[in-house]
Amino acid sequence: MNDIDKLRVMLPHWIEHNIGHGHEFSKWAELLEKGGRSDIAALLKKAESYFMEADTALKEALQISGGSLEGHAHHHHHHNLPE
Repeated sequence: MNDIDKLRVMLPHWIEHNIGHGHEFSKWAELLEKGGRSDIAALLKKAESYFMEADTALKEALQISGGSLEGHAHHHHHHNLPE
């Protein structure tokens, strides 16, 4: 398994985690906004925008490497890839 093969396995995993974290930031930003902490909410929204940019870059890397998000099952463990 070469580096590109490994990357095709890892990228969908990273993309799913990235999206999940972005959604969490958004939810917390909304809560803090309602709680009167728009200063913190603004920073969480800023972090969410960075995650969206990262998502775009990761998806482009996946496409260029010949991988796909289709059929990717989400698992809460790290992939141990053979050399």
